[in-house]
Amino acid sequence: MNSSEYFNMARELIPGGVSSPVRAIQPYPFYTIKGSGSRLTTADGEELLDCCGAYGPLLLGHACPGVEGAVRRALEKGWLYGTPTPAEIDLARILISDHPSIEMVRFVTTGSEATMAAIRLARGYTGRSDIIKIEGGFHGAHDGVLVQAGSGCTTLGQPDSAGISVDVVKHTRQVPYNDPESLTAVLEKNTDSIAAMILEPVMGNIGPILPKPGYLQEIRKITAEHDVLLIFDEVITGYRVGIGGAQQLYGITPDITTLGKIIGGGLPLSAFGGKRKIMELVAPAGPVYQAGTFSGNPLSLTAGIAALGEIHANKNVYNLLDEYTTRIGESCKGKGGSFVKLGSMFKYFFRSHPPENYQEAKESDATAFKKFWEKMLQKKVFLPPSQFETNFLSMAHSDSDVEYLSAAYESCLSA
Repeated sequence: MNSSEYFNMARELIPGGVSSPVRAIQPYPFYTIKGSGSRLTTADGEELLDCCGAYGPLLLGHACPGVEGAVRRALEKGWLYGTPTPAEIDLARILISDHPSIEMVRFVTTGSEATMAAIRLARGYTGRSDIIKIEGGFHGAHDGVLVQAGSGCTTLGQPDSAGISVDVVKHTRQVPYNDPESLTAVLEKNTDSIAAMILEPVMGNIGPILPKPGYLQEIRKITAEHDVLLIFDEVITGYRVGIGGAQQLYGITPDITTLGKIIGGGLPLSAFGGKRKIMELVAPAGPVYQAGTFSGNPLSLTAGIAALGEIHANKNVYNLLDEYTTRIGESCKGKGGSFVKLGSMFKYFFRSHPPENYQEAKESDATAFKKFWEKMLQKKVFLPPSQFETNFLSMAHSDSDVEYLSAAYESCLSA
């Protein structure tokens, strides 16, 4: 069967024919039957150079042999117990060692669970009910963070999805990225009600959009002065921009950190962690409830340990991937848009200058992007099918892959 036939069947069985909205490519998505290294093989018999990387988890590429071998060995012992396992301790030690801000960690299954639990924990710790997030920042699909972007510091939350109560999101305030003054204005009026600020230190789901010099340091200073917890959502940036994530790269110590994607080696695994005095409020040690049948799944933990082992053994790969995205950026010069990158994260915006926040990102020419994306797919390059999603390279991408990508960018942007 080909992708069109699969999709016709899926539409009768699955809402929209897909299990996540971003996969709803028109007129129908291609179906993948295999991933290996830097390539995807589709049901239509095509081999695509993958720059989506499952939206971030696959820093090692598809079917990394080291991770595969570890998972195969773990499968021989069973794959779900409903009990603690030694692997929890092993991976916790790695995460805590790599992140000075994390003194204790709790494993969950998805990034949405991690951010939801982190916000609940912040509320439990402070006794306050409201949070601040960044306009356009994505922190999963739970009610309190699915909030429409508005007009900065004066904006009260409005639901961004049907089925969400206004009474829930009224506790979510928003401020623009790269605008510490707006944060100060909100906190000066609402300090007694704000439990925490949550943000992606580098905006990944509409980017990458990079922090201005000193912005994250100022955010840390402002939240500390107002006794508000700072939650870094590093589900994307964790191990993507380096060991220790964006907090290590920019020298920031958040109160709570959420991790995901890469820490599971391609299997479902996320975590939240922070200072011991905060984390000890999590049940059963404290009154903040969090639980899950698949939390600390032994296969995911095994894959994560293997993946982080590979990363620690190949630390120089971060410099190499940075060189690769620099080369791709060189091929985009003079095309009228703007190329943004941070290590292995990169994006071409159909906008004359790199966006500094969500409102500026929305000014990009989405119609031009769609045409460009289609041309790249014709050249057998798979990019995330949205102007507002980050592209990723992996350790599996080769020098020849990057040479081909650079030529494809130059050709398709010229066209």
